[in-house]
Amino acid sequence: MVQAGRDLGLSWPIVQRCLEDYAAKVLSEDPPATSAIGIDETRRGKPVWKQNPSTGKWELVADAWHIGFVDAIGGRGLFGQVEGRNAASVADWLTSQPASWREQVRYVAIDLCATFHAAVHRALPHAAVVVDCFHIVQLAQRHLADLRRRRTWKQHGRRARKGDSIYTVRKLLRRNKEDLTEDQRTLLKVELDHMGTYGRQIFAAWKAKELLRDLLGLAVSSTHVTPDRSRISAARHRFFAYVADHAHLPELVTLAETVEQWWDGIEIYPTTGITNAASEGNNRLIKLEARNAFGFRNRENQRLRSRCAATRRSRREAHP
Repeated sequence: MVQAGRDLGLSWPIVQRCLEDYAAKVLSEDPPATSAIGIDETRRGKPVWKQNPSTGKWELVADAWHIGFVDAIGGRGLFGQVEGRNAASVADWLTSQPASWREQVRYVAIDLCATFHAAVHRALPHAAVVVDCFHIVQLAQRHLADLRRRRTWKQHGRRARKGDSIYTVRKLLRRNKEDLTEDQRTLLKVELDHMGTYGRQIFAAWKAKELLRDLLGLAVSSTHVTPDRSRISAARHRFFAYVADHAHLPELVTLAETVEQWWDGIEIYPTTGITNAASEGNNRLIKLEARNAFGFRNRENQRLRSRCAATRRSRREAHP
């Protein structure tokens, strides 16, 4: 925008006024109706602190964390943003929206964030929270990596290095079973068996991760119908039974406890197929906008530019 103003010989206030007029035309005052929204945070820049002259204490003027609210299923982009990563900020934005809009929201997709969960429960008590499947698998991968590192240090007293069995298959452990060839699956089993007890424990953690993925893989899609509750219950039982058989591995126990704690939100995903992918995509656009602008000083202008960049109607108007 700055370069466009320079090329046209326009001052910054005029360019900013044009942007505000454009935003008023393409951005609706109230968010469009939708049955599912996504909530996620993104960090932009650094927090701004200012010392209170009367008390001498430093107070937060501008938070680096922004929370975005997006359309999770309709592709209508970013509805709004608030500063701060706390339940009050989320609940205040939700309750400030029209009652008719809030009543239509049936699902809210979030990651494993207790703060968002509490805010949604307070502002949208009728809506069901859906835990994003990507973050569940990411959590399982993280616990698998923790176990792999712990067992490697226990066996070798150091990190894995070339020539070690675990070094040979470390990348295969991050792969999904359906993406492995028969030779790769054989290599994974043989190399971990070669490590002995520790290798078999790592292989057990990999199998637990895949059992959890099997559960999430029941999600409704365009290729198959909604799974019945018996299939979901059976997949859940297989996962928990397998973890119970390997209760001596603390990483698997912690993973199972987290799944149990968030089960109400996890269970909704296979029956609806709703994820928070829209939030992640909008966060990418927001960060790209900030990079293109070489950062922002005014947070209000930053949020306005972000909404323009992450709203489909805005992009369509800009590129007819």
